[in-house]
Amino acid sequence: MPPFHFSQSSKPLSGRYLAFAEREEIAILRVKEHGVRAIARKLGRAPSTISRELRRNAATRSAGAVTAPDGVKIKGPKVPWSGRRAGPRQHRRWAMAWSPEQIARRLPLDFPADDSMRISHETIYQALYVQGRGALRRELTACLRTRRTLRMPRARVHGKGKSFVSPEIMISERPAEIADRAVPGRWEGDLILGLGSSAIGTLVERTTRFTILLHLPRMAAYGASARIKNGPALAGHGAAAVRDAITRTITSLPEQIRQSLTWDQGAEMAQHADLRIATGLQVYFCDPHSPWQRGTNENTNGLLRQYFSKGTDLTAHSADDLAAVAMTLNSRPRKALGWKTPAEALNQYLR
Repeated sequence: MPPFHFSQSSKPLSGRYLAFAEREEIAILRVKEHGVRAIARKLGRAPSTISRELRRNAATRSAGAVTAPDGVKIKGPKVPWSGRRAGPRQHRRWAMAWSPEQIARRLPLDFPADDSMRISHETIYQALYVQGRGALRRELTACLRTRRTLRMPRARVHGKGKSFVSPEIMISERPAEIADRAVPGRWEGDLILGLGSSAIGTLVERTTRFTILLHLPRMAAYGASARIKNGPALAGHGAAAVRDAITRTITSLPEQIRQSLTWDQGAEMAQHADLRIATGLQVYFCDPHSPWQRGTNENTNGLLRQYFSKGTDLTAHSADDLAAVAMTLNSRPRKALGWKTPAEALNQYLR
């Protein structure tokens, strides 16, 4: 997969274009709250040139936008500024969302012969934060992956397992080769939940971190009448709906990367036996209240919350939206993969 976020110049820029050093100087002076005309005087450029540069590179530009597999930009929800401590949960801005470390580590892979294309991730962090305040600028705050400002301790709660989970399919019985991540084909899955019992299914391959999102729309009768105990799962993520969604998605993949699936003990996997027959996946279940046993999936769910915030209606996102977000994550370099992307790692295995 060729790099798409940087482009190398085949010939030097003419004097009419801003040089890279000038663009850096504009960014630094802008952070120091210098006006457009003051910056223009310092650089010996026309104020209109500086103004166009600032508009072109504002935080609202489309560079780094989430795109669908066919290249169409996905705008995502509109995100008005409401302060750092917004209170009620809300949508957040969609973007490529590479971390400073991912950017810094990817540069040597994309420009192996150009020593000038090297930067420390700490330098990027220092450039992003306003000097003297230690706070992110307003236009960057909307792109934060999480809204947490403090770590919150999580108490471990003990509970009993589900009736559909037998001892022979517990994670303790899972073959040892799954744990070492040596061979792709071992998946972890879960649901991320939103407002009104809306949900999106997530599947993550343990070795390559390749992510697939499952579209789980509500059934037509949802909201038409009061909920019936033990009735059909109208919210769209009952056992049958999840089984069918996984079957449709996983059977489209090569058989060699369809080996096993590890899930928590949620009721949405009550039909795991039918799923195993339909897909050939061997299904294993984690111990109750032990999300760290699916650490790869939990980490990915945290990344997805940048696009699908808690407390929002997840059914507002179409299947195409989910495909675009999945492609965004699969095109993001990962430290665990030597700064390759999940798509590159999976393609390399399948060759």
